[in-house]
Amino acid sequence: MKLEEALFNWLQIQIVADARPHDRSAQETASFFRQILLEDHQVRELTYQRQQDWYVLTGQADEGNWERRYPAETAEALLTALQSDPRYDL
Repeated sequence: MKLEEALFNWLQIQIVADARPHDRSAQETASFFRQILLEDHQVRELTYQRQQDWYVLTGQADEGNWERRYPAETAEALLTALQSDPRYDL
């Protein structure tokens, strides 16, 4: 999996995991993508923060520190879909 794809997948599911701390599937999936980032892309440090209409990821890997920005609406799409579907209500 390419780095950009893994980062975005991790961000989306981590937003869900943080919003739904009792959702074991979300927690496990976030850990799965975090492991991919560590093993395949050597991403050691990874944090995110919402800044207005953007999510800003900061990380550290073998090549140094980096930052990525993703539109908040896109990053929160999975959480929005889960919240609007009663089948996934916790």
